[in-house]
Amino acid sequence: MKKFNFSLQKVLQLRKFREEECKIELGQAISNLNLIESEIKKTAVKRQSAAQQRFIATDDIGAWDNYILRLDQEAMRLTEKAAQAEIIVEEKRALYLEASKELKTLEKLKEKREKEYRKEALDLQMAEVDDLTASRYDIAVFT
Repeated sequence: MKKFNFSLQKVLQLRKFREEECKIELGQAISNLNLIESEIKKTAVKRQSAAQQRFIATDDIGAWDNYILRLDQEAMRLTEKAAQAEIIVEEKRALYLEASKELKTLEKLKEKREKEYRKEALDLQMAEVDDLTASRYDIAVFT
């Protein structure tokens, strides 16, 4: 029996490659977002610690206030950066889902065509067996 040959195999391979690239890009975007969120948490811990130190060390309250203000500004900057990173993550997720959908569509088409090919091949084999059986019967009848 001849091996099944999918005519769109190269397209399937390209779609698999595209899906994998989108998956990697999504992972990188999520990693970047997690890094930013980690920085936000660190800044919040620093701010809390600075606020406590401000009340303990009363000799230089102005310096502590400036430090707390700078930490607040840093937290705001990081929050904006995280919002932008979330937008990027959603864009990458949408691209990945689209690539995944395209790949699954083509894989289903391949499975369908392979199933049809196998059915046709089986039907052909059955016809050959029937022909052989009929020819043996014809030989046996005439001898």
